[in-house]
Amino acid sequence: MASNYKLERAAREERGRVRSYQARRAVHEHQKKRRVRDNLIAGGGLLVVLTLIVVAQVFYFDGGPGTPAATTAATDTPTTTPTTAAGANSGEVPSSTLAEGRAWTGTMTLNDIPVGIELDGALAPQAVSSTINLVQTGFYNGLTCHRLTVDGIFVLQCGDPVGDGTGGPGYSYGPVENAPTDNVYPAGTLAMARTGNDGFSNGSQFFIVYEDSTIPADSAGGYTVLGRVTSGLDQIKAEITDAGITAGGASPVVPTTITAVTVQ
Repeated sequence: MASNYKLERAAREERGRVRSYQARRAVHEHQKKRRVRDNLIAGGGLLVVLTLIVVAQVFYFDGGPGTPAATTAATDTPTTTPTTAAGANSGEVPSSTLAEGRAWTGTMTLNDIPVGIELDGALAPQAVSSTINLVQTGFYNGLTCHRLTVDGIFVLQCGDPVGDGTGGPGYSYGPVENAPTDNVYPAGTLAMARTGNDGFSNGSQFFIVYEDSTIPADSAGGYTVLGRVTSGLDQIKAEITDAGITAGGASPVVPTTITAVTVQ
């Protein structure tokens, strides 16, 4: 009997050890499967996040709401950015008497090119007075010629202290003076750039017509003709305008700076 009892006890202990092992094995297998499942879930979540990031980047940089507004090709008309309501002078505009009703001659240096100029203080007294004041105060020294048009209208636009067509001297004036009645601006014409349909938006920006151009008038009329280039136009064409404009832009390929201006 004792021997049988011992055998039964040993068998029970062995069965217990087997059940305990099976239980631990089951727990281990369950934990292993759970880790695999959790890893799959985490990996799937990460993949979703990465996909959303990629989609968001594509959307942002390829036409989505975060994309800067598309830049349309600049028109050839010599314009400035509106700063005030149309129809009145704004700021401290120099007196039109500064022009003295006479012709003024001088030199404007673009890069190293001396350009002879003549300003007509009789036909454009307000524009010439403003220009004389800006020249005498050194306003133009170091400013760039930020815009060049090369198709149908041929002008080199200069005189913006900001350098992108939005700047001015802190005032604006009008009305349009001495504009051609036939809208034809011969090569060598010096004229004021302004905002479309606003004859009181003249400031410091001007343009040099380097080839004969027909520039349509708008509701404000044409463009104030300051005077003309008397020498140096061929050199401007050879060294600046003939090189054309930057790809996708409207600025001259050759960076152009007003290094000095004198009038008398």
